[in-house]
Amino acid sequence: MKPRNFLTVKLLVLLTFACLYETYGSASQKAHPWDGIVPIDNLVPNGQDAQPRILKGYVTTFDSIPLINAEVMALSSKRKFYTDSLGNFEIQCMPKDKIKVSGHGFTSRRVKIKAENNYLLVNLKFKTNPESPEIAIGYGHIKDKDKLYAVSALNNNDLGFSQYSDIYDVLTGRFSGVSVVNGDIIIRGQNSLYGSSAALLVLDGVVVDKTTFEMIRPIEVKNISILKDGSSAIYGSRGASGVVIVELKKE
Repeated sequence: MKPRNFLTVKLLVLLTFACLYETYGSASQKAHPWDGIVPIDNLVPNGQDAQPRILKGYVTTFDSIPLINAEVMALSSKRKFYTDSLGNFEIQCMPKDKIKVSGHGFTSRRVKIKAENNYLLVNLKFKTNPESPEIAIGYGHIKDKDKLYAVSALNNNDLGFSQYSDIYDVLTGRFSGVSVVNGDIIIRGQNSLYGSSAALLVLDGVVVDKTTFEMIRPIEVKNISILKDGSSAIYGSRGASGVVIVELKKE
């Protein structure tokens, strides 16, 4: 091959490589059109923590009376469920969620649940207005109204206890059908088969005698509950004449 022809071929090869680099080499350095976009798999929650689950529970008032048709809502999805005739419910929610429980005549509650919580017990309290029990009965939340009236409760927000001289004055002054005889608290309509008509006395969850009970100063009391009829059955034969439950303020 003549030198001129060799130089011509060599020049053509170099020009070809230059064109190829310009077309493909520099393009490989340019940003891809999808660069910076997160794959959709990374946007969709996955794994066990993101899977909805079923949470079961039980709604009451006075810690013992089941609430019917109380509204139970998962705040993550705003889906609503309602308790059955026994106060039970099942709700679909996220493993970590907030549950709102409400009913007509009651103060609603919000409960934060964790992944390990499988069962939820919620006790609703009546609103402070006197007609709240009647509202609850009217909406069908309480089936056995006689059982409701068998439970009486009073807290220091309803009326300052400090105006009373002793705990007995609070009981006889604020609870109808309650009297004091020789230091024993008698709840009208409660007759015991075991010889005593005195109500069982419970202070901060502990059964106490008359001596300890009468030392309670009204100003120290947070709330008082009186149980009778079937509501006192949880205390067995000791609660046959009714139960007076006093909770003191925590310092």
